[in-house]
Amino acid sequence: MRILFDQGTPVPLRDHLAGRVEETAFDLGWSTLENGALLAEAEGSFDVFITTDQKLRYQQNLAGKKLIILVLMTTSWPRIQKSIPQILEALDRLSPGEFLEITPP
Repeated sequence: MRILFDQGTPVPLRDHLAGRVEETAFDLGWSTLENGALLAEAEGSFDVFITTDQKLRYQQNLAGKKLIILVLMTTSWPRIQKSIPQILEALDRLSPGEFLEITPP
C-alpha cells in the first residue's frame, strides 16, 4: 500500500504505518500543486492520500477518485497519536474511492 502525506500531515505518523510505503508531497516536489492537481498526480502512483485539509471535500469533486482519502481533523501530533488505531483500522477496511474524516477522541 502506497500512502501520500499532504502538506501538514505530521510525519511522525510514518512510524505507525509499518509495512506501508509513505512519501510526502514535499519530498516529491509536489508541495506547490493545488489540491486537484495533487490528487490527479497521486492517483497515478498511490493508494491512499492523507491530509489535514478539512475543506478538501468541499473544494474538490471526490466522486470517482481511485484513492482512499483520509482527512485528519487536526494537525496536532499528540491528538493524532490518539487516533492511530482508528487510522490503521480505516486503512485495512476502506476501498479505493472512499473518503473518511478521522476525528481524534
